Amino acid sequence: MTDLFSINIVVLLASLISASTPILLAATGELVAERAGVLNLGVEGMMITGAACGFIVSVHTGSPAIGFIAAAAGGTAMSALFALLTQCALANHVASGLALTLFGLGLSALLGQGYVGVKPPPTGNLELPILSDLPVLGPALFSQDIVSYLALALVIAVWLALARSRSGLILRAVGENHNAAHALGYRVVRVRVLAILFGGGCAGLGGAYISLIRVPQWTDGMTAGAGWIALAIVVFSSWKAGRVLLGAWLFGGITVLQLNLQAAGIAIPVEYLSMSPYLITILVLVILSADNSNAPASLGRIFHAPR
Repeated sequence: MTDLFSINIVVLLASLISASTPILLAATGELVAERAGVLNLGVEGMMITGAACGFIVSVHTGSPAIGFIAAAAGGTAMSALFALLTQCALANHVASGLALTLFGLGLSALLGQGYVGVKPPPTGNLELPILSDLPVLGPALFSQDIVSYLALALVIAVWLALARSRSGLILRAVGENHNAAHALGYRVVRVRVLAILFGGGCAGLGGAYISLIRVPQWTDGMTAGAGWIALAIVVFSSWKAGRVLLGAWLFGGITVLQLNLQAAGIAIPVEYLSMSPYLITILVLVILSADNSNAPASLGRIFHAPR
């Protein structure tokens, strides 16, 4: 029997924030890398590695905070491997990213073998005074875990840095025309390596959010394509930080809504509801692919420094 009135709006909104946070973190990091001209298809591998590192360290230390630090370090280490391949060995971005994803999936499966069924220490919510007491919006939006707030702050910081700071201008210049940026004296490889490392750290945090907060347990392959969705959201956002936030919320909202519709007993096959977020993501990408004018001009191109 279908009962749409059984859907709790407060729980729906709170779940939307939780579902969108790991994708938002990964997409924000990938946005910075792509604005520097680097196409990293290894986001999924960095996320699952961060999920494994964060979970294991958190279990052994009893501290989710230390677990998140370890996750960021794990994601950064994976991205350093990608940077070594693409910026030093001048390997193809696409092939290196796919290899990184496969390596990350295998490595995380190996690391997490003995942790199936283990529960990590809980990460409490951070209630904001006064705001958390507001009806409906208070418990839904202002009683979240601290990582959700940090993800939102990170998007704002990236937006300001790219739009207003000298470092952001240099990074965008490298992504638009790396040869011209090199001619002006900017160190293209250094800028790109730092952008790649930042993206890896963000992806690692996103993975740890899944294993420590979103689904507090370890399951092999638990990111379940979140890294690919993050890549899609960067394209959906036209490489703009504000739209990355909207894209993450859109995907998170669709994911949570389909789960609530299943619980309400709506007469649609479960398989259709489960794949709806991915179908809508593909549809959005097809629509936006007609106009790629906002893509960084040097995206995915290998930089050969003139001698």
